[in-house]
Amino acid sequence: MDIITKLRANYLKKKKSKLDFAPSVKKSERSFWGNVILGLFLLAMGFAFFFPVIFMVSQSLKPMNEMFIFPPEILVHNPTMDNYRDFVNILANTVVPVTRSLYNSLFVVVVGSVGHIIIASLCAFPLAKFRFPGSKFFNQLIVYSLMFNGAVTMIPNFLTIARLGFLDTQWAIIIPGFASTLGLYLMKNFMEQIPDSLTEAAQIDGAGYFRIHFTIVMPVVKPALVTAFIMVFQSFWTNTGASFIYAEAEKGFAYVVGQLASGNVAGVGASYKGIASASSVIMFAVPLIVFLIMQNNVVSTMATSGMKE
Repeated sequence: MDIITKLRANYLKKKKSKLDFAPSVKKSERSFWGNVILGLFLLAMGFAFFFPVIFMVSQSLKPMNEMFIFPPEILVHNPTMDNYRDFVNILANTVVPVTRSLYNSLFVVVVGSVGHIIIASLCAFPLAKFRFPGSKFFNQLIVYSLMFNGAVTMIPNFLTIARLGFLDTQWAIIIPGFASTLGLYLMKNFMEQIPDSLTEAAQIDGAGYFRIHFTIVMPVVKPALVTAFIMVFQSFWTNTGASFIYAEAEKGFAYVVGQLASGNVAGVGASYKGIASASSVIMFAVPLIVFLIMQNNVVSTMATSGMKE
């Protein structure tokens, strides 16, 4: 085991020991009823946040006679899978095979997410660990960029994509995703918590900046990388690319589902509301599964976000 691996292992061990703070935390001074009230409050807030999911799933399982009841009922009385069957049948009869739409979406999600993580991490490392002319300006620019709504940058993005010749291709969605500053901001803040002594020791041992970045920094900031990946994944997965892609064969799954949900497909008829509910559940399920698989790293990101050397 070389010195760089030892440095990284010692830092991760030290960082983990900081998280094991439960035994040293003093006992809560709240009374029994205080804990009860706090528990009820948290339960109510949890239900409020989870209520839209319950309603969405319930709507997707409702038969036609329950779908149009007014006022709408929250829970379904006679659940059925007809809406999902109709959704699958319509997808099977589309002009462009659904497998093509899924391939387009998977290509955008995988290439866009992985590419964004690599580019954002390479940009975040010098901004977090070095001071150079203009570094403060760039850090402020990143923060300001987070305040811009997507509609503000739509026209400049379109002109840039058109000049690059990426219209009617998946790169029209991927390239603007590479330039997103959300992952960059998150990883920069996380990298700032890495002790300078760790990178300086590796540099003295003869490691170059790229080796320090990929063998020391990247494993240490893995929770932040995973958190950024989940956010970018969801953004790419729900992006229809309607402003850049016009050829039906190049459109993604999100666009096809959006057309079904809006009832703009021939043959849907009056059941479009049930199909829309089923499609919403399917689009929501994919990012949820990704989040559940990687949630431990997200929790680690939140737990260590305020730690310093």
